[in-house]
Amino acid sequence: MDFAAAWSTIGKTTKSGTHTSALALTNTLDALAPMCAPFAARWDAEADRRMTLRTSENLKALMEAQKQHTSARVTSAQAKSQRQAARTASSNPLSTARRAARTADKAARQHKRQARAALKVAKANYPSTLRTKAIQAHAVHAVPGAAASWLMSTAEHLTIWPASVSAGLIVVNVSALWLGRRKVTVATEDGLSTEERQLVERLDPSYWVQHADARGLSGTVTTPASVTSAGIECNVRLDGQWTVKKLRSATDNVRALLGARTDLPMLVAAGARGGWGVIRLRTRSAAPDGPIPWSPGDAFGVDMVTGEDVQIPLGHRMLIAGMSGAGKSIASRPLLFDASEGPTNVLVIIDLKKVEGRLWDHRARVAYTPEEVVELVQELVDEMIERLDSLPKGQATLVPTAERPRITIVVDEGAEVVSSCTKVEIVTGYTEKGAAITEMVNALDGLESIARMGRAPAMDLVWMTQSPTYNDGVPRQIAKQLGLRIGLAVESPSEARVVFGESAQDKGWKADELPLPGVAMVRDGKRGPDPVKVRFMADDAVVALPDQRIWQRGATAPASPKRPPLRLVKGEDSVMAPPATTEAAAEVPAQTGPVSNRDKVLAAVVDGARTARDITDRTGLNKGTVSREVKALIASGSLVKGADGMLTAGEVSA
Repeated sequence: MDFAAAWSTIGKTTKSGTHTSALALTNTLDALAPMCAPFAARWDAEADRRMTLRTSENLKALMEAQKQHTSARVTSAQAKSQRQAARTASSNPLSTARRAARTADKAARQHKRQARAALKVAKANYPSTLRTKAIQAHAVHAVPGAAASWLMSTAEHLTIWPASVSAGLIVVNVSALWLGRRKVTVATEDGLSTEERQLVERLDPSYWVQHADARGLSGTVTTPASVTSAGIECNVRLDGQWTVKKLRSATDNVRALLGARTDLPMLVAAGARGGWGVIRLRTRSAAPDGPIPWSPGDAFGVDMVTGEDVQIPLGHRMLIAGMSGAGKSIASRPLLFDASEGPTNVLVIIDLKKVEGRLWDHRARVAYTPEEVVELVQELVDEMIERLDSLPKGQATLVPTAERPRITIVVDEGAEVVSSCTKVEIVTGYTEKGAAITEMVNALDGLESIARMGRAPAMDLVWMTQSPTYNDGVPRQIAKQLGLRIGLAVESPSEARVVFGESAQDKGWKADELPLPGVAMVRDGKRGPDPVKVRFMADDAVVALPDQRIWQRGATAPASPKRPPLRLVKGEDSVMAPPATTEAAAEVPAQTGPVSNRDKVLAAVVDGARTARDITDRTGLNKGTVSREVKALIASGSLVKGADGMLTAGEVSA
């Protein structure tokens, strides 16, 4: 235990109140007490050990040993006297009397040594009290010191330094013992809760250094804690082999030392300089109590540590994760509003749960079924490729305009998309006998392409899920591209690591410890793991928002007729029958706006393409898009499919 370090770090005290001499004396004694605590602890331990040994059995053994030792001394003295008498009586060393006296003396001395050893053991088994030993020890230097001072005194000058040194040693011993046994009292600020008062007292160095060793934290010394708008913060000096990482792994020891609640958020972070760490206890919040209502122009949420607004601008591919009831949909609403507001922003939502999308269908294009998801993703991929091909040389990213707006694609509940949209069977054409030709389409392939390539053409993917696990709720290829992470409360640390990274949780990104609902962590490369209280946007507030343009590929206006959706082909009964054929040919109408995929397909048929494969080769479109456009043109009468399966241009009757 580094008591010198403790002394050097308690110059500034947390005690509040009047700066009277009594308070100053108390603070000084509190500062000195931790230094003397080990001495007092060793003293008390030794005193207790001695008192434990002072039993009646050991006392009887000691008295018996003293009796045997006294008898052995007397016997040894008598044998020695008889040997001297025999030596005086006879000058012959080999005489019988001298040899007998010598043998008796040798035996008596051996018995004396044995008795002395037994007495030593008996005294150790029944020791004197520690107070008696201390008095004896001090008397050894006190009496000679006083005598030396008297002898060294003269009439002209009085020299008493031996006595003063001896008396000083006695005072130091008694004072150290008293200070070490003294109960430390830590004065805290007014206005603290009972829990905060206890934590501040235990974070004080005068308490910490006394109990750190017992909790395996020897070598760490705290500074006086400070109370902020977000809770309690305390710097920790790390000596020896201690590092911030090692202290972070010992958070259970710290929590036990402080007696903190298990669910109290605690963060261990690096300090302002090397060799220092910071302990932050979230006992307070800088955000307002209760729900924070949203209104147009408000930020995403409020930082619960600093109280500042947290803005999340458009243009980020992001992951939003949180368990059911964590407030994931509520947290996304301010972002969805920004993504659908203004002439240069459009919103697309994939919502297989059919809940959140119904609130936004007057401001966003929504896909509710796997067939609609496949159709929508194909349109988005075509739009992305067209935008990339149209970028001028030297321009890295598209500047959103009213004709080419920023498209924000929101996947509400990614786990459902992974489960339902990986194998969607669609019709790509018909045989000569009129049987449908089908193909399995994976919508995730298109979403992965958008995630990888969508930044330059201003197409941003927002992936939301209740199950943030790889290849279940978040495909790995998509997860790698989602740079901005918003994590609400999740069920387990493993899910928190998927959201914020394998090593991020060690640095405080513990989404599994967030309260429910509406509290999130935002990792954008700039913010720390401070929790954010999300603004609340009610359902009726979403419905009351003004209508916005609904995005449709190839349409500059929002009012284009909705195309017939694709449907699953599950058996012969559900095979789509080819429409009735006509013999008339139709002319391709003149185009005044951008050429759409439908126009390209019709122009290819007019130029001589007769099958879906021919159209694909001529236009460069993917099979799904060609199939969709052929189906729509047949339904409108612009194309006619013959009995042999060949396509020809038709004519719409007036």
